[in-house]
Amino acid sequence: MSPLRRISTRTFSALEVPNYRLYVYGQGISLTGTWMQMAAQSWLVIQLTHSATMLGIIVALQTLPVLLLAPYGGLIADRVDKRKATIVAQALMGLQALTLGILTITGNVHVWEIGVLAVVLGINNAFEGPARQSFMLELVGGEHLRNAVSLNSTMVNMARLVGPAIGGLMIAAVGTGWCFIFNAVSFIAVISSLMRMDKSQLDPVPPTPRTKGQVREGIRYVRGVPRLVIPLMMMGIVGCFTYEFQVSLPYLAQHGLHAGPAAYGFMTAAMGAGAAVWGLVVATKGKTGIRTLVLSCIAFGTMMTFATLAPTLAFELVALALVGAASISFMSQANATIQLSAAPEMRGRVMALWFIALQGSTPIGGPIVGLVMSQYGARAGLALGALTCFIVAAGGAMALRVVRARRAAEPLVAA
Repeated sequence: MSPLRRISTRTFSALEVPNYRLYVYGQGISLTGTWMQMAAQSWLVIQLTHSATMLGIIVALQTLPVLLLAPYGGLIADRVDKRKATIVAQALMGLQALTLGILTITGNVHVWEIGVLAVVLGINNAFEGPARQSFMLELVGGEHLRNAVSLNSTMVNMARLVGPAIGGLMIAAVGTGWCFIFNAVSFIAVISSLMRMDKSQLDPVPPTPRTKGQVREGIRYVRGVPRLVIPLMMMGIVGCFTYEFQVSLPYLAQHGLHAGPAAYGFMTAAMGAGAAVWGLVVATKGKTGIRTLVLSCIAFGTMMTFATLAPTLAFELVALALVGAASISFMSQANATIQLSAAPEMRGRVMALWFIALQGSTPIGGPIVGLVMSQYGARAGLALGALTCFIVAAGGAMALRVVRARRAAEPLVAA
């Protein structure tokens, strides 16, 4: 086998699983619609309010249910059929997008309605996210999990590349409402793919019996495993202040670069392009661990600094492509480290905490980033994200040294 063929095989090894190929097909279409909706919703709020603070509040409303309910969503995921739970949640998310689309197209949409529908979507995410994340091991098995996580992240960012670009052009041509309608229709693809899977090829984890205190049990379990608690803490803080691109990019496009919706779409797409390309590199290498995560966090902060200082739209697009590459490396390595370190019977609850770290921190970070930009300028949001990455990387390195020191001391104590 040629070297190029070996690299290609390693990069796409999870696609050897027929059910995973079905999943990629359906999820790829649905994610494109999701990113179109995210871009359109952010632009619609800016159009209606001209306020970065209000945009941060809407994003916070969408993610607050994740912060409050995801631990219970993870517990439900451990108790039920994860594939069926994902199907139900995806159908409800499609109805939410359809409702928002109809309100917008008919000219009856108001900010408070966007806020209510954002809460509805957040409730769905709180239960769908842990189920979908923990379903991945059942779908591909431990052998392909690292690769599948990296390919999933690449798929998300391919959708980030295509979705906002199409969304920005669609907003300029026919308005924001049709982006929501497209997203509603796109859920048919992922629901169909989940229903068509060969269930005999899945490897489901036996449901966790119902007992009292299972949410607290999951939290205690995570606290006792450094390879879980350190990545979750790092992801939670970075997710709170750095991954607030739904807030920072549309405000930067309109008030920092004085560009229109199409430019905002291309800014988000530039991040997706960088993430998609580098995501394939991460899928090939498949590295995990705290040290790797610390290095990725430093790279993420460096690229965010470049994006903060970019003087023009052209330079900003290049910088955001580098931000996308660094972000996918950090996120996929953290995800794979956590999934491979979690006990099977705890995986739903562990991935619920991952989902909180990734999205549940936004109710805190979104309004703060919006307020910082309102007070200190459109670029201040990216600057805050860069500073956060450097602080978190330093904290992760210190935590890793403490863990290694304790392990080195254990034989002495035992002796």
